[in-house]
Amino acid sequence: MSKSILFFCLSFLFIPLKSAAQNTNLLPGFDKTEFLELLKVSSRQGDSLYNPDLPAPEKFRKIYRSMEMGLDNRWDLWVSEDNRVCISIRGTTKKQISWLDNFYAAMLPAKGSLKLSADFVFDYNLSDDDRAAVHAGWLIATAFLSRDILPKVDSLYHAGFQNMYIMGHSQGGAISYLLTALLLNEQKKGTIPAAINFKTYCSAAPKPGNLYFAYSYENMTQGGWSLSVTNAADWVPQAPFSIQTTGDFAELSPFTNAKAEIKKLPFFKRMVFLNVYNKLEKPSNKANKKFQKYLGPKLEVFVKSVLPEFESPQYVNSNNYVRTAEQLVLYPNEEYYQIFPQDKNNIWINHSFESYLFLTDKLSFK
Repeated sequence: MSKSILFFCLSFLFIPLKSAAQNTNLLPGFDKTEFLELLKVSSRQGDSLYNPDLPAPEKFRKIYRSMEMGLDNRWDLWVSEDNRVCISIRGTTKKQISWLDNFYAAMLPAKGSLKLSADFVFDYNLSDDDRAAVHAGWLIATAFLSRDILPKVDSLYHAGFQNMYIMGHSQGGAISYLLTALLLNEQKKGTIPAAINFKTYCSAAPKPGNLYFAYSYENMTQGGWSLSVTNAADWVPQAPFSIQTTGDFAELSPFTNAKAEIKKLPFFKRMVFLNVYNKLEKPSNKANKKFQKYLGPKLEVFVKSVLPEFESPQYVNSNNYVRTAEQLVLYPNEEYYQIFPQDKNNIWINHSFESYLFLTDKLSFK
């Protein structure tokens, strides 16, 4: 048994469980105090945004830290004094491999199979919608992390823990979307107990997938069980680049069948409308093709230098990334810009834990 697993098992011996009456279930919806505490938990990951002077969590203590895995991914396990669990996903680090995780941004189906090594085939379901697609790099991260997280979730449940947060800032937030979708679908299959309550906060998170994934995810977490918290001045939640083509629309739409309808017109009208349609459609399709090429097969070469047994996946012909989950926007005011002056040489200032802690603390509601 590895030292980390042994420590994880032994740590339960020192966790004083409260009575069932005191162990209240999670509540849906944004909670200011709750989010501030989880943001402090996330800040202890030690990623590229780490600042040791940030305030420490008050109610949670760390009982497990995973090894680094996949594309420089890691997670921590924290337990609160009222028997709540936080699965904290690390964000981007300063290593090139961690940035590769972000830039490998071609889309893959939200349901399928990935061969990551000779002894690791990741069979996954993040959505029952066949049109749902997600970010390739963050799906790989989810694969490696979930292999370590799923057994821990089972152990925690049998140790008496039923209330679990999933928390991530930046890249960690993006992965948290995919991990949450995976856990909820495993729960639907019955491989995770239905009694476990999952609540997710994705802080400063980029866009994780296409519109059909967002629809599916928001349906699974509706009623306030997954919150996306964004500083309106932060550029990271605006990434990755998003291109919408006619192929991204629902089948029953005037855009999907436009060419067929145009062909029914009289000759001269048909020529005019086809000319206009092609001028509008071709640039977006051309851009989409370029993004697919450079963010998919071109970067896959570098992924294979890290994961040499990784098998080329079948990419989805889309780059239509969208915002996902219930949104809570932190809107900067004049006081914010005085404390966090906008400097083109500091592109991370609005993405920092400090900025998110400040803006959240200023919210007038709980």
